[in-house]
Amino acid sequence: MSHGSATLIDGVAVAKAVRDDLQREVAELAERGIVPGLTVVLVGDDPASAVYVRSKEKTSKELGMKGETVRLPADTPQAELEALIDRLNADPTVHGILVQSPLPKHMDENTIVRRIDPAKDVDGFHPVNVGKLLIGEKDGFAPCTPAGVQELLVRYGVDTSGKDAVIIGRSNIVGKPMAALLVQQGAGANCTVTICHSRTKDLAAHTRRADIVIAAIGKPEVITGDMLRPGAVVIDVGINRVNDASAPKGYRLVGDVHFESASAVASHITPVPGGVGPMTIAMLLKNTVRAARQAGK
Repeated sequence: MSHGSATLIDGVAVAKAVRDDLQREVAELAERGIVPGLTVVLVGDDPASAVYVRSKEKTSKELGMKGETVRLPADTPQAELEALIDRLNADPTVHGILVQSPLPKHMDENTIVRRIDPAKDVDGFHPVNVGKLLIGEKDGFAPCTPAGVQELLVRYGVDTSGKDAVIIGRSNIVGKPMAALLVQQGAGANCTVTICHSRTKDLAAHTRRADIVIAAIGKPEVITGDMLRPGAVVIDVGINRVNDASAPKGYRLVGDVHFESASAVASHITPVPGGVGPMTIAMLLKNTVRAARQAGK
């Protein structure tokens, strides 16, 4: 589309399409006596986590899955959380286990992640799943946010093969697994991948030659239109609160991309909110349904 009117990538609509597909799959599994079960463990009372967890539980149930939440007080000893994970690992009705981060300061996140059975690690953070993602094995689980980004690219018919993809951010949750997904052979992949981060010299030189820019740095509106090649596909993973006295809540949510200037240059762009965000829960449920299918074989 010309005149700087980028196609808006609607994450809400794509997430709904993913859920519709899953609903059919869940119905098929039910005929074989399998009900995909996702157990979310919430330690402490981080308000943002609580909202997210309620939404996961509600969506699982709507799809005919079993969605359970185990809430533990913030002062729970780590050994108690480990014992709970061991019980969930051994429970054949639980196919996906997700321990909501952030965990309280006295707990070691790495130890907890490694305690989860990789076959039930639907968050895709266990080193076994990280390794499977890198070598391209299809029975592991990719982290939900980068998997959601790839799903958006595929469903919007973005041709990724041979394209230059620049990822900004090198976190284990988004940046690194995103690179691992895009470099594989297959749909929504086959890219030439560059990962930029805080030590990158001349970020704009990288973004200006990119066909696809994926911003995941957690800094508000740092990627501007003048840093993009005309016709680039822009995926904004960031979600930042910016104080705004004129907004009803006193703040507004913005991405890592300056939407107005970027959408004048890009061919496709995700909004914030309503872009990548809704995809994360959809992909979590998709991973859980596949975990149930793999367990039922």
